[in-house]
Amino acid sequence: MADDTAVGYENILVEVSAPIATITLNRPKVLNALSPDLIREVNEALGELDADSNVRAVVLTGGARVFAAGADISDMADRTAVDQLQRDQTGRWAGIAAFSKPLIAAVNGYALGGGCELALMCDLIIAGDSARLGQPEINLGIIPGAGGTQRWPRTAGKHAAMEVMLLGAPVTARRAYELGLVNKVVPAEMTITAAQRIARQAAEKAPLAARMAKEAVLKAFETPLAEGLAVERKSFYFLFSTEDQKEGMHAFLEKRRGVFKGK
Repeated sequence: MADDTAVGYENILVEVSAPIATITLNRPKVLNALSPDLIREVNEALGELDADSNVRAVVLTGGARVFAAGADISDMADRTAVDQLQRDQTGRWAGIAAFSKPLIAAVNGYALGGGCELALMCDLIIAGDSARLGQPEINLGIIPGAGGTQRWPRTAGKHAAMEVMLLGAPVTARRAYELGLVNKVVPAEMTITAAQRIARQAAEKAPLAARMAKEAVLKAFETPLAEGLAVERKSFYFLFSTEDQKEGMHAFLEKRRGVFKGK
């Protein structure tokens, strides 16, 4: 993808302004309801951006009014368990969680159900002061199916997770910040700009180191401590074979800013 370009999809907008890109969910009439086609397009866009060496960080947003109000219930209401199993609706989100570069969510308005789970898949969350995050699935007779029951307690703790799962009520942006779900709360009109600014800061760092740092942190949620430390140690040693490590350390010694090339 070239600089300063908008790439066309039906359900999302993609803008590339290297070294960052912005993906905007674009189903405003249904509050960005997460249809299978929308998720497929987000996966496709992230796959292309992962392969684009000019892009080093990505912002994911729903725009100025709403992040995503949840799954497309009209698409799910009459489906059977076998239907859901065969189409593996939430399993197809795996590519989002597997994105290797820094992924920053810019959340305005509602991020509910699958919308909240989508935000939680990102590495950082910048929330507008009007944002509301929650898992209302219990009100529909189901539970979260794209990671909500697992990512909430790992981030906010058991009791906060139980509250949102069992009561189905959203939390405010400020409460989400207090629980550690959100990195920063800003005025709603500044959310996307603030997220893009942070994305540009991340994009200035050594790309290979950023990738391995992300992998190592995620391992902390998936493995025993000894295994996680082994992953960290191997990645730490490996990075001494990169040009970026030499550039970063010599730049430090020479009191200048490092220029990283991802090599």
